[in-house]
Amino acid sequence: MKTLSRRRFLTASAATLSVAAVPSLLLPARPARAEGHKVITAGKRVIEVKGRAANVFGLAQDNGTQGLVMNAGERFRVRLENRIGEPTVIHWHGLTPPWQQDGVSGISQEPIADGEGFDYDFPVATPGTFWMHSHFGLQEQLMLAAPLIVRDPAEAGADMQEVVVLFHDFTFRDPNEILAELKAGAHDMAGMEAPAADANPHAGMDMGGSMGGMSMGGMSGMSMGGMQMGGAAHLQDVQYDALLANDRTLDDPEVVSVEQGGRVRLRLINGAASTNMWVDLGQLSGRLIAVDGMPVEPIDGSRFEFAVAQRLDIVIELPKEASAWPVFAVQEGGRMRTGIVLAAKGATVAKFADMADADFPAVAGELEQRLRAVKPLAEKAATRQHTMMMMEAPGYIWTLDDGKATPIPLKSGDRFEMTFMNHTTMSHPMHLHGHSFQVVAVNGKRISGAMRDTVLVPSNMGMVTIAFDADNAGKWALHCHHLYHMAAGMMTSLAYES
Repeated sequence: MKTLSRRRFLTASAATLSVAAVPSLLLPARPARAEGHKVITAGKRVIEVKGRAANVFGLAQDNGTQGLVMNAGERFRVRLENRIGEPTVIHWHGLTPPWQQDGVSGISQEPIADGEGFDYDFPVATPGTFWMHSHFGLQEQLMLAAPLIVRDPAEAGADMQEVVVLFHDFTFRDPNEILAELKAGAHDMAGMEAPAADANPHAGMDMGGSMGGMSMGGMSGMSMGGMQMGGAAHLQDVQYDALLANDRTLDDPEVVSVEQGGRVRLRLINGAASTNMWVDLGQLSGRLIAVDGMPVEPIDGSRFEFAVAQRLDIVIELPKEASAWPVFAVQEGGRMRTGIVLAAKGATVAKFADMADADFPAVAGELEQRLRAVKPLAEKAATRQHTMMMMEAPGYIWTLDDGKATPIPLKSGDRFEMTFMNHTTMSHPMHLHGHSFQVVAVNGKRISGAMRDTVLVPSNMGMVTIAFDADNAGKWALHCHHLYHMAAGMMTSLAYES
């Protein structure tokens, strides 16, 4: 990822998120600095957004490169230095480290004080497109995030150019101020998408039998916690100043030199705090080959749904002409967009507007139902099931299972199936730490879906069932990756011992 030297940073403080600890699972003592570690510094930088200087955070190596690229089979030997002026802790999103190195404040690691550091050391076996980001307060909104790419050594000789793009939703405002306004009622006044007159919240669902032991019959129009289901859906409750691609807007996009007729692998990361997006390849067509770093049976297209925290690997066969091709990311339910430009030698790069010609629809999980894992979980009956109720209440309160603080218990070796039931007016990108899971049902219909670490649960009675094997003992965060939902209560954990 290309980073401009003019971009350094500054920021505001944020509150700590925490989940009750499991007494038998103790946090590690902070080790002394180890030799041979790569150093990543959480620091301050300034970028330019629409002609204005913006104080943000970053995660850079000593040479200024944001993030990290490594090979599968290596050890993740990283020294994280904190220089942001306040405590922080960084999560290695998509990796499966020992739980004490997962980087979640209040669950797996104590915050790293400003001026201090922490050494990480664990094996990385799985290649893929991952990322790193703060898991402390609202620092992620301030762009304390970067790519984390794990390449497959077997693909070292592939004739394919790699392009990494990290997308953000950007605001000049203090995220703590935004959260306070949401709690004061701004969410209730945010733009909403009304359902069609004949909309059926259960359309396409197989409602027979039960889900996780809970009968699904007769739930249409049911009132949950004083809120009527099946109402209008919120698409955004935070208004942003811009969307960014590798720190830049379409006023000054990154232009990547490519070969005419060449092959490009896009590694796309939705690092937004709260904005689901669409990837729009314009006149190009691409082949989706992986989601969240995990290979899928290829799907061809020019537009792909792209929820918060998800990653898409798309291979493009470029035309044999001296031209320039934009790769856009567009907000759901709107026109705001950002992107990069792929340009062949001699091409004229046109000016691209930062608004699409028409509103893009909601990201509603249509792609999810089409995805199929290349390497699905082995056939095995679930030994434990759980239905996770997703609720909202006035005052910008978002909960999982009524906000229970006790971690969900598992046993090592369990095949665990969890069904997310969304009784709220917004979709939720649900992220499980420490494991890859398979999407095995959408709206009650069983599928052999993608292996992932983050899945979007659609609003208004949307249901998604995931399955995973309890093969990485510890205490693991489970939360909505919409930053403000997580900060407002949509976070819990799982725990088990080996």
